[in-house]
Amino acid sequence: MSASTATCRCDVAIVGGGLVGASLALALADLPLEVVVIEAVPPDTDAQPSFDARTTALSNGTRRILTGLGVWTDIAREATPIRRIHVSERGRFGSSVLDAAEQGIPALGFVVENRAIGAALWRGLGRAPRIRLLSPAVVTAVAGDEERIRLELGGMAEPQSLTARLVVAADGAGSIVRRAAGIAAECWDYGQTAIITTVAPERFHAQVAYERFMPSGPIAVLPIGAGRCGIVWTLAPDDAARALALEPAAFLAALQQAFGWRLGRLTALGARHAYPLALTRAETQSGPRVAIIGNASQGLHPIAGQGFNLGLRDAATLAEVLAEASPGADPGAAALLARYADWRRADRRAVIAFTDGLVRLFGSPFAPVRAARGLGLLLFDVSPAAKTALSRLSLGFAGHLPRLSRGLPLLVPGPVGPARAP
Repeated sequence: MSASTATCRCDVAIVGGGLVGASLALALADLPLEVVVIEAVPPDTDAQPSFDARTTALSNGTRRILTGLGVWTDIAREATPIRRIHVSERGRFGSSVLDAAEQGIPALGFVVENRAIGAALWRGLGRAPRIRLLSPAVVTAVAGDEERIRLELGGMAEPQSLTARLVVAADGAGSIVRRAAGIAAECWDYGQTAIITTVAPERFHAQVAYERFMPSGPIAVLPIGAGRCGIVWTLAPDDAARALALEPAAFLAALQQAFGWRLGRLTALGARHAYPLALTRAETQSGPRVAIIGNASQGLHPIAGQGFNLGLRDAATLAEVLAEASPGADPGAAALLARYADWRRADRRAVIAFTDGLVRLFGSPFAPVRAARGLGLLLFDVSPAAKTALSRLSLGFAGHLPRLSRGLPLLVPGPVGPARAP
């Protein structure tokens, strides 16, 4: 894979080489398709927003996909398993604990820094001869006809044009490709900002993740390596700005007051970053010769840690649809893209509803709703069936799961080459 190419035609152009776009490219590596990844920021630079020091909670289904892509071994070295999840609400009597051992599984999920995931994916792509990278490069114009889509590229030494039979929008919530395809997206501003940082707790986290609901929004405390914890603290925008302006000791004191003392004193504050929170949802996941995946399809609140996991299932599903096509089939054919969108509909709808529902439920100030939340947490805590159901949801919320999510190879080898997957 080279940093530049004179090729102006390909089968599949993936616009966006972040975590989801790079995963799709790697999933397609063994298919007889010429694939080009277009990425504005080189993955090996500190400016790459997808591969920074933020942490991501990976579900067991995501672990299976990454295993199928051949990168989990690298990622696992820096992954911290989640053995238990403790959920509570400040000032309320209800709480609940979900335990991996009680569910008969090694872990409920894993917490990994984005940089470790990105590095493993790009090492995998470096071993894929059919995948080519154009970076730094940005899409400046999109035009298409019945046969191909043409992308005009800038940000390079010389502007280039690239034509592809299928263009995949993996370029984030503000996707240029999605807009050019005429696919509308609704955006709901939650009026919240997430502050992302790390701390070192006085007590070892024991691989327990905490989700504490506050009137201003949830606080997630996630176990990471070296006994540290990743923090996702959700606040109103003005409160977040004030918190970011605090000196480290004052910020830690405010965080301590909000979270409590379950882990003892919080120390060693890491770099702080702020991200406004909104729900972005494309009206469909496909258009003429365009497929939409990841944050370009849906941007979620981090309350349930489902964003990357959902986006990765987009990539795994699209890869399977393309893998199951007959040899020589057009990867941008309307029937294939319609199958992809239909397949993703149930899972996508369920995850969006689940995540958005949690935000609204725990953000409601009304006393009857607050009382019901506490009672619900108590009932959940004494219901083994409910806990088992929730632990299994990490594989996917609804509908038929793609093969990679089930721990199966994308292709089933036949006597004379890949055969259609069952």
